[in-house]
Formats: sequence, C-alpha cells, structure tokens
Amino acid sequence: MVQQLSSLRGSSAEALQVLGEQVDGDGYTLEEFGSLGDDLFRAAALLRSEPSLRRAVTDVSTPAEAKAALVHGLLDGKLGTPAVDLLAQAVGLRWVAARDLPDAVEHLGVVATVRSAGRRESKRLSDELFVVGQVVEEDADLRIALSDPVRSVDDKRTLLRGLLEGRALSAAVALVEQALAGSHRSFHAAITEYQKVAAATQGEGVALVRVARELTEAERTRLEQALSTQYDRPVHLNIEVDPALLGGMRVEIGDDVIDGTVVSRLDDARRRLAG
Repeated sequence: MVQQLSSLRGSSAEALQVLGEQVDGDGYTLEEFGSLGDDLFRAAALLRSEPSLRRAVTDVSTPAEAKAALVHGLLDGKLGTPAVDLLAQAVGLRWVAARDLPDAVEHLGVVATVRSAGRRESKRLSDELFVVGQVVEEDADLRIALSDPVRSVDDKRTLLRGLLEGRALSAAVALVEQALAGSHRSFHAAITEYQKVAAATQGEGVALVRVARELTEAERTRLEQALSTQYDRPVHLNIEVDPALLGGMRVEIGDDVIDGTVVSRLDDARRRLAG
C-alpha cells in the first residue's frame, strides 16, 4: 500500500489511495517506473506553476470527462501515456484543496521512482538517501549552497549530480534532484520523507537510531530484529553516531521515541533533584 501523505485529509487522502493502486504493483518494468516517476514530477511542477490550470482541473462543478479531456489535450505527446492516463483519472476525483493534487502527484512520482530501483536494491536506495541527507547536514558550505535562493534549481541539481553520478543508484539521483524542487520545506525534510516512502513501498518501517559509538554488526542485527518484532514488520535502521550522547541510544520510529541515552538519563536525574 502506498504511504499516505500526512498533509492530505478527507477526500484528498481517499483520492491518493485510489491512485496509489496504479503504481503500487508490478504493472511496469523498472525502466517504465523510472519514466513514470519523471513524468509525474514534471506534471506536479506544471500544476504548481499554473494556478489557473490547477483550479480548472480540481473544480468540482466541471464534469470529470471534460477535465480528463483537458489533461489529454495539454499533455498527450508531452508526457508518457501512463502518466497522462493517471492524471486524467486524478482530475476526476475530489480534492479538498486544489494544492492537494500536485502534492499527491509528486508523492506518486516518488513511489514510482522508488519502484524503479527494484526490490533487490531497496535497502541500498534507503541507505543512499540517508547518507546524502547526512552529508548535506554536516557540510555547512553545501547546505548553504543548496538553500541559497539566488541559485537556480538547475544549478543546485548540477551540484549534487556531480557528487552522485557514478556513485549512487539512478533512482537515488532522481529523488535527490526532486528534493530540491518539490513541496517540502527543506531538502532534509524531503529526503527524510522519501526514505519513509522507500521503506513503506517495500513494506518496511524506518528507525532513526542515534548512538554514542558505532554499533557492531551483531548489535545492529539484534536491534533490527527487536524492532521488527515490536512493530510487526521489517524495520530498516538509519544510524547516526553522536559521541555527545555519552552512551545508550535514542530510537525514533514513526511518532514513537525511545530515549535511553546517558545524556537523557542525566537530564532526568537533574530534573528530579531540582524538583
């Protein structure tokens, strides 16, 4: 099942679920999934840049057939048939707000791009997205360059492409580039969301684990097994090493936070003494 967007409510969430069935299976080759993802990203960008078009195709007073005909008239021959057909179906559904449509289309583009990596590479894709997010967060110059409003999106994409091409999956490169131009508030927020989509698409959960030192392979395996048992599904670990934690670990999975770090226990002790 395609992961739902937290920003969508009511009929918009229901519409995404219906559309998700079109990309949440094995109906395309890996190459076709990649092309579908690219086309959906382009469609989302078009819908965001053209408010009048966005309003026209989400107007509940306009018959679905007329809106579908508008989509075909505008996009046939410019985008692949699967993407145009999906958009024609999308405009016939009910959206709470006009902006929900491009958000949903972008999200489906992420799912299709994740699918293009194939199941064998799903863990590698999640790992590569995590590493890119960490590199950008830790490199102040790179982070500033990517958030610079003066730089064009194409310039930022070229910068990251130079770092990734030949080293990362094509799906990872495509998602990293989309993170610069999508609907998320920051590059890091986009990458974090894409990791969740990658995990959900493969039926997994994602756990962010912060530790004071590197875990051994045996410790990683035990933690992964314990979390998978607790949450009744496979859990993919993203591990950050932070010596300032002193010891223990902090695990974030979904809305759950398990904080067993030494720093956290010391803070608790200080609060009890102060009280």
